[in-house]
Amino acid sequence: MTDTSVPTTTRKDWASDQEVRWCPGCGDYSILAAVQLLMPELGVRRENTVFVSGIGCAARFPYYMNTYGLHGIHGRAPAIATGLAMARPDLDVWVVGGDGDMLSIGGNHLIHALRRNVSIKILMFNNQIYGLTKGQYSPTSEVGKVTKSTPFGSLDTPFNPISMALGAEATFVARTHDMDRQHMMETFRRAHEHKGAAFIEIYQNCNVFNDGAFESITARSNRDDMLIPLEHGQPIRFGKAREKGVMLGTDGRLHLVEVAEVGEDRILVHDEKNDRGLGFMLSRLSHGPHEPTPIGVFRAVEHPEYVEETDRQLLAAQSQKGPGDLQALLHSGATWTVE
Repeated sequence: MTDTSVPTTTRKDWASDQEVRWCPGCGDYSILAAVQLLMPELGVRRENTVFVSGIGCAARFPYYMNTYGLHGIHGRAPAIATGLAMARPDLDVWVVGGDGDMLSIGGNHLIHALRRNVSIKILMFNNQIYGLTKGQYSPTSEVGKVTKSTPFGSLDTPFNPISMALGAEATFVARTHDMDRQHMMETFRRAHEHKGAAFIEIYQNCNVFNDGAFESITARSNRDDMLIPLEHGQPIRFGKAREKGVMLGTDGRLHLVEVAEVGEDRILVHDEKNDRGLGFMLSRLSHGPHEPTPIGVFRAVEHPEYVEETDRQLLAAQSQKGPGDLQALLHSGATWTVE
Protein backbone atom coordinates (compact mmCIF):
# COMPACT_ATOMS: atom_id res chain seq x y z
CA MET A 1 0.00 0.00 0.00
CA THR A 2 1.27 3.49 -0.84
CA ASP A 3 1.70 6.11 1.88
CA THR A 4 2.01 9.64 0.49
CA SER A 5 3.59 10.95 3.69
CA VAL A 6 6.70 8.77 3.56
CA PRO A 7 10.09 10.42 3.93
CA THR A 8 12.44 10.60 0.97
CA THR A 9 14.83 7.66 0.86
CA THR A 10 17.63 6.36 -1.33
CA ARG A 11 18.91 2.91 -2.18
CA LYS A 12 21.31 3.16 0.76
CA ASP A 13 18.38 3.48 3.18
CA TRP A 14 16.91 0.21 1.91
CA ALA A 15 20.19 -1.73 2.09
CA SER A 16 20.94 -3.49 5.39
CA ASP A 17 24.32 -3.52 7.12
CA GLN A 18 24.81 -7.21 6.27
CA GLU A 19 27.59 -8.25 3.90
CA VAL A 20 26.03 -9.55 0.69
CA ARG A 21 27.33 -13.08 0.32
CA TRP A 22 26.49 -14.61 -3.01
CA CYS A 23 29.07 -16.04 -5.37
CA PRO A 24 30.90 -13.29 -7.31
CA GLY A 25 29.06 -12.76 -10.58
CA CYS A 26 25.77 -14.25 -9.37
CA GLY A 27 22.65 -12.79 -10.99
CA ASP A 28 21.12 -12.28 -7.54
CA TYR A 29 23.23 -9.13 -7.11
CA SER A 30 21.52 -7.36 -10.00
CA ILE A 31 18.05 -8.38 -8.78
CA LEU A 32 18.86 -7.05 -5.31
CA ALA A 33 20.10 -3.77 -6.82
CA ALA A 34 16.92 -3.41 -8.89
CA VAL A 35 14.70 -3.89 -5.82
CA GLN A 36 16.74 -1.52 -3.64
CA LEU A 37 16.70 1.15 -6.35
CA LEU A 38 12.96 0.77 -6.90
CA MET A 39 11.83 0.94 -3.27
CA PRO A 40 12.43 4.69 -2.81
CA GLU A 41 10.20 5.32 -5.82
CA LEU A 42 7.21 3.32 -4.56
CA GLY A 43 6.09 5.67 -1.80
CA VAL A 44 6.22 3.02 0.92
CA ARG A 45 7.81 2.89 4.35
CA ARG A 46 10.54 0.44 5.30
CA GLU A 47 8.71 -0.41 8.54
CA ASN A 48 5.63 -1.37 6.50
CA THR A 49 7.56 -3.61 4.11
CA VAL A 50 8.30 -7.30 4.66
CA PHE A 51 10.35 -9.79 2.65
CA VAL A 52 9.66 -13.48 3.27
CA SER A 53 11.85 -16.29 1.92
CA GLY A 54 12.36 -20.02 2.20
CA ILE A 55 15.63 -21.92 1.66
CA GLY A 56 18.20 -21.48 -1.09
CA CYS A 57 20.56 -18.84 -2.44
CA ALA A 58 17.69 -16.46 -3.24
CA ALA A 59 16.35 -16.91 0.29
CA ARG A 60 19.15 -14.76 1.70
CA PHE A 61 17.38 -11.75 0.22
CA PRO A 62 15.63 -10.56 3.43
CA TYR A 63 19.00 -10.21 5.18
CA TYR A 64 20.09 -7.60 2.67
CA MET A 65 16.98 -5.41 2.83
CA ASN A 66 16.63 -2.82 5.60
CA THR A 67 13.02 -3.83 6.18
CA TYR A 68 11.25 -6.45 8.21
CA GLY A 69 12.00 -9.93 6.95
CA LEU A 70 11.60 -13.58 7.70
CA HIS A 71 13.78 -16.47 6.53
CA GLY A 72 11.38 -19.40 6.68
CA ILE A 73 11.80 -23.09 6.00
CA HIS A 74 12.02 -24.81 2.64
CA GLY A 75 9.06 -24.08 0.36
CA ARG A 76 6.87 -22.47 3.01
CA ALA A 77 7.37 -18.78 2.17
CA PRO A 78 4.04 -18.38 0.28
CA ALA A 79 2.15 -19.92 3.21
CA ILE A 80 3.90 -17.71 5.75
CA ALA A 81 3.31 -14.65 3.58
CA THR A 82 -0.37 -15.54 3.23
CA GLY A 83 -0.82 -15.56 6.99
CA LEU A 84 1.05 -12.29 7.34
CA ALA A 85 -0.98 -10.59 4.61
CA MET A 86 -4.22 -11.70 6.25
CA ALA A 87 -3.18 -10.55 9.71
CA ARG A 88 -1.64 -7.28 8.51
CA PRO A 89 -3.23 -6.14 5.23
CA ASP A 90 -1.58 -2.75 5.73
CA LEU A 91 1.85 -4.21 4.94
CA ASP A 92 3.62 -4.65 1.61
CA VAL A 93 4.49 -8.36 1.59
CA TRP A 94 7.08 -9.69 -0.87
CA VAL A 95 8.08 -13.33 -1.29
CA VAL A 96 11.50 -14.29 -2.66
CA GLY A 97 12.60 -17.78 -3.63
CA GLY A 98 14.22 -19.95 -6.24
CA ASP A 99 12.82 -22.46 -8.71
CA GLY A 100 13.72 -25.35 -6.43
CA ASP A 101 12.26 -23.79 -3.29
CA MET A 102 9.00 -22.68 -4.91
CA LEU A 103 8.31 -25.39 -7.48
CA SER A 104 9.50 -28.48 -5.62
CA ILE A 105 8.64 -28.77 -1.93
CA GLY A 106 6.85 -25.41 -2.06
CA GLY A 107 4.82 -26.00 -5.19
CA ASN A 108 1.55 -26.67 -3.39
CA HIS A 109 1.83 -23.54 -1.26
CA LEU A 110 2.63 -21.45 -4.33
CA ILE A 111 -0.32 -22.49 -6.47
CA HIS A 112 -2.82 -21.99 -3.64
CA ALA A 113 -1.49 -18.54 -2.79
CA LEU A 114 -1.93 -17.64 -6.45
CA ARG A 115 -5.41 -19.10 -6.89
CA ARG A 116 -6.65 -17.40 -3.71
CA ASN A 117 -5.34 -14.06 -5.02
CA VAL A 118 -3.71 -13.08 -1.74
CA SER A 119 -2.08 -9.66 -2.05
CA ILE A 120 1.56 -10.80 -1.99
CA LYS A 121 4.27 -10.14 -4.58
CA ILE A 122 6.24 -13.26 -5.49
CA LEU A 123 9.70 -13.02 -7.08
CA MET A 124 10.86 -16.43 -8.30
CA PHE A 125 14.53 -16.57 -9.29
CA ASN A 126 14.83 -19.25 -11.97
CA ASN A 127 18.36 -20.50 -12.65
CA GLN A 128 17.27 -24.03 -13.62
CA ILE A 129 19.52 -25.60 -10.96
CA TYR A 130 19.93 -26.14 -7.22
CA GLY A 131 22.69 -23.67 -6.41
CA LEU A 132 22.88 -23.73 -2.60
CA THR A 133 23.21 -27.52 -2.44
CA LYS A 134 25.87 -27.50 -5.16
CA GLY A 135 24.36 -28.29 -8.51
CA GLN A 136 21.57 -30.87 -8.51
CA TYR A 137 18.86 -30.60 -11.18
CA SER A 138 15.75 -28.58 -10.33
CA PRO A 139 12.07 -28.63 -11.38
CA THR A 140 12.91 -26.26 -14.26
CA SER A 141 16.02 -28.08 -15.53
CA GLU A 142 15.70 -29.26 -19.11
CA VAL A 143 15.29 -32.91 -20.09
CA GLY A 144 18.72 -34.49 -20.43
CA LYS A 145 20.36 -32.15 -17.90
CA VAL A 146 23.47 -33.84 -16.51
CA THR A 147 24.06 -32.94 -12.86
CA LYS A 148 25.36 -34.60 -9.70
CA SER A 149 21.89 -36.03 -9.08
CA THR A 150 21.23 -36.94 -12.75
CA PRO A 151 24.55 -38.31 -14.04
CA PHE A 152 22.84 -39.89 -17.07
CA GLY A 153 20.63 -36.87 -17.75
CA SER A 154 17.32 -35.76 -16.25
CA LEU A 155 14.22 -37.64 -17.37
CA ASP A 156 11.79 -35.14 -15.82
CA THR A 157 9.70 -32.82 -17.97
CA PRO A 158 10.41 -29.36 -16.52
CA PHE A 159 7.84 -26.94 -15.21
CA ASN A 160 7.03 -23.90 -17.29
CA PRO A 161 6.64 -21.40 -14.41
CA ILE A 162 4.56 -18.92 -16.40
CA SER A 163 2.16 -21.62 -17.60
CA MET A 164 1.94 -22.96 -14.07
CA ALA A 165 1.08 -19.54 -12.61
CA LEU A 166 -1.52 -18.88 -15.29
CA GLY A 167 -3.02 -22.32 -14.76
CA ALA A 168 -3.32 -21.52 -11.04
CA GLU A 169 -5.38 -18.43 -12.01
CA ALA A 170 -2.79 -15.89 -10.87
CA THR A 171 -4.08 -12.40 -11.66
CA PHE A 172 -0.66 -10.92 -12.46
CA VAL A 173 1.99 -12.98 -14.23
CA ALA A 174 5.22 -11.63 -15.71
CA ARG A 175 8.75 -12.55 -16.74
CA THR A 176 11.95 -10.51 -16.63
CA HIS A 177 15.69 -11.26 -16.45
CA ASP A 178 18.71 -10.27 -14.40
CA MET A 179 20.58 -8.62 -17.29
CA ASP A 180 18.13 -5.71 -17.70
CA ARG A 181 17.78 -3.57 -14.57
CA GLN A 182 15.23 -1.15 -16.03
CA HIS A 183 12.99 -3.97 -17.20
CA MET A 184 13.19 -5.61 -13.79
CA MET A 185 12.34 -2.37 -12.00
CA GLU A 186 9.36 -1.65 -14.22
CA THR A 187 8.07 -5.21 -13.86
CA PHE A 188 8.45 -5.10 -10.07
CA ARG A 189 6.69 -1.73 -10.04
CA ARG A 190 3.76 -3.15 -11.96
CA ALA A 191 3.57 -6.07 -9.52
CA HIS A 192 3.55 -3.71 -6.54
CA GLU A 193 0.71 -1.68 -8.05
CA HIS A 194 -1.37 -4.79 -8.70
CA LYS A 195 -4.16 -5.60 -6.26
CA GLY A 196 -3.88 -9.30 -5.56
CA ALA A 197 -1.27 -12.00 -6.05
CA ALA A 198 1.57 -11.15 -8.43
CA PHE A 199 4.01 -13.74 -9.77
CA ILE A 200 7.24 -12.79 -11.53
CA GLU A 201 9.65 -15.30 -13.01
CA ILE A 202 13.17 -13.86 -13.20
CA TYR A 203 15.70 -15.58 -15.43
CA GLN A 204 18.76 -15.55 -13.16
CA ASN A 205 22.22 -16.82 -14.00
CA CYS A 206 24.02 -19.20 -11.64
CA ASN A 207 27.55 -18.67 -12.88
CA VAL A 208 28.97 -21.51 -10.78
CA PHE A 209 26.63 -24.45 -11.40
CA ASN A 210 24.65 -23.48 -14.52
CA ASP A 211 26.51 -20.65 -16.17
CA GLY A 212 25.05 -19.26 -19.37
CA ALA A 213 21.69 -21.04 -19.09
CA PHE A 214 19.90 -18.01 -20.59
CA GLU A 215 22.77 -16.41 -22.49
CA SER A 216 21.39 -17.33 -25.90
CA ILE A 217 18.42 -15.03 -25.30
CA THR A 218 19.58 -12.50 -22.66
CA ALA A 219 23.06 -11.61 -23.94
CA ARG A 220 22.98 -8.03 -25.18
CA SER A 221 23.91 -9.08 -28.71
CA ASN A 222 21.03 -11.57 -28.85
CA ARG A 223 18.17 -9.74 -27.14
CA ASP A 224 16.65 -8.01 -30.16
CA ASP A 225 16.17 -11.29 -32.01
CA MET A 226 15.49 -13.56 -29.05
CA LEU A 227 13.37 -11.58 -26.57
CA ILE A 228 9.78 -10.83 -27.57
CA PRO A 229 8.54 -7.79 -25.60
CA LEU A 230 4.94 -7.93 -24.44
CA GLU A 231 3.39 -4.46 -24.28
CA HIS A 232 -0.31 -4.08 -23.60
CA GLY A 233 -2.21 -2.76 -26.61
CA GLN A 234 0.81 -3.02 -28.92
CA PRO A 235 1.51 -5.45 -31.78
CA ILE A 236 3.82 -8.22 -30.64
CA ARG A 237 6.92 -7.49 -32.72
CA PHE A 238 10.62 -8.04 -32.20
CA GLY A 239 13.93 -8.03 -34.04
CA LYS A 240 16.46 -5.25 -34.55
CA ALA A 241 14.08 -3.46 -36.92
CA ARG A 242 10.94 -5.01 -35.40
CA GLU A 243 10.72 -6.99 -38.59
CA LYS A 244 9.45 -10.14 -36.89
CA GLY A 245 6.17 -10.72 -35.14
CA VAL A 246 3.70 -13.14 -33.58
CA MET A 247 0.61 -14.15 -35.55
CA LEU A 248 -2.44 -16.18 -34.54
CA GLY A 249 -2.87 -18.72 -37.32
CA THR A 250 -6.04 -20.24 -38.70
CA ASP A 251 -5.00 -23.43 -36.89
CA GLY A 252 -5.53 -21.66 -33.56
CA ARG A 253 -1.80 -21.57 -32.78
CA LEU A 254 0.71 -18.76 -32.45
CA HIS A 255 3.41 -18.50 -35.11
CA LEU A 256 6.60 -16.47 -35.45
CA VAL A 257 6.47 -14.66 -38.79
CA GLU A 258 8.16 -12.00 -40.88
CA VAL A 259 5.97 -8.90 -40.75
CA ALA A 260 6.68 -8.04 -44.39
CA GLU A 261 5.45 -11.44 -45.52
CA VAL A 262 2.11 -11.51 -43.68
CA GLY A 263 1.30 -7.80 -43.33
CA GLU A 264 1.12 -5.64 -40.21
CA ASP A 265 -2.60 -6.22 -39.79
CA ARG A 266 -1.98 -9.94 -39.18
CA ILE A 267 0.34 -9.32 -36.22
CA LEU A 268 -1.23 -10.16 -32.87
CA VAL A 269 -1.90 -7.22 -30.54
CA HIS A 270 -1.02 -8.05 -26.94
CA ASP A 271 -3.87 -7.89 -24.43
CA GLU A 272 -2.75 -8.53 -20.87
CA LYS A 273 -6.38 -8.16 -19.76
CA ASN A 274 -7.38 -11.16 -21.87
CA ASP A 275 -8.78 -13.76 -19.47
CA ARG A 276 -9.36 -16.49 -22.06
CA GLY A 277 -6.00 -18.05 -22.66
CA LEU A 278 -3.88 -15.59 -24.65
CA GLY A 279 -1.27 -15.38 -21.89
CA PHE A 280 -1.11 -19.16 -21.69
CA MET A 281 -0.59 -19.45 -25.46
CA LEU A 282 2.24 -16.93 -25.24
CA SER A 283 3.80 -18.84 -22.36
CA ARG A 284 4.02 -21.93 -24.64
CA LEU A 285 5.53 -20.05 -27.56
CA SER A 286 9.08 -21.02 -26.57
CA HIS A 287 10.09 -24.57 -25.64
CA GLY A 288 13.10 -23.34 -23.68
CA PRO A 289 15.45 -20.37 -23.32
CA HIS A 290 17.12 -21.05 -26.67
CA GLU A 291 14.26 -19.85 -28.86
CA PRO A 292 12.57 -16.44 -29.21
CA THR A 293 10.96 -15.99 -25.79
CA PRO A 294 8.21 -13.59 -24.62
CA ILE A 295 9.16 -11.23 -21.81
CA GLY A 296 7.02 -8.78 -19.87
CA VAL A 297 3.50 -9.01 -18.45
CA PHE A 298 1.49 -11.99 -19.70
CA ARG A 299 -1.62 -11.33 -17.63
CA ALA A 300 -2.89 -8.51 -15.42
CA VAL A 301 -6.56 -8.80 -14.51
CA GLU A 302 -8.77 -7.80 -11.60
CA HIS A 303 -10.33 -10.46 -9.40
CA PRO A 304 -11.58 -10.23 -5.81
CA GLU A 305 -8.65 -10.07 -3.38
CA TYR A 306 -8.66 -12.81 -0.75
CA VAL A 307 -8.12 -10.77 2.43
CA GLU A 308 -10.80 -8.26 1.50
CA GLU A 309 -13.22 -11.07 0.78
CA THR A 310 -12.57 -12.82 4.10
CA ASP A 311 -13.02 -9.54 5.96
CA ARG A 312 -16.27 -8.91 4.09
CA GLN A 313 -17.48 -12.39 5.02
CA LEU A 314 -16.64 -11.87 8.68
CA LEU A 315 -18.51 -8.56 8.74
CA ALA A 316 -21.51 -10.16 7.06
CA ALA A 317 -21.55 -12.99 9.58
CA GLN A 318 -21.26 -10.52 12.42
CA SER A 319 -24.18 -8.43 11.18
CA GLN A 320 -26.41 -11.51 10.79
CA LYS A 321 -25.71 -13.03 14.19
CA GLY A 322 -25.18 -9.92 16.26
CA PRO A 323 -21.97 -8.49 17.69
CA GLY A 324 -19.10 -10.89 18.25
CA ASP A 325 -15.60 -10.74 19.62
CA LEU A 326 -13.15 -12.91 17.68
CA GLN A 327 -10.31 -12.30 20.15
CA ALA A 328 -12.51 -13.32 23.06
CA LEU A 329 -13.51 -16.48 21.22
CA LEU A 330 -9.91 -17.42 20.46
CA HIS A 331 -8.91 -16.98 24.11
CA SER A 332 -12.04 -18.53 25.64
CA GLY A 333 -10.43 -21.87 26.44
CA ALA A 334 -11.75 -25.35 25.68
CA THR A 335 -15.05 -25.57 23.80
CA TRP A 336 -15.75 -29.20 24.63
CA THR A 337 -15.02 -31.69 27.37
CA VAL A 338 -13.51 -35.13 26.78
CA GLU A 339 -14.83 -37.71 29.28
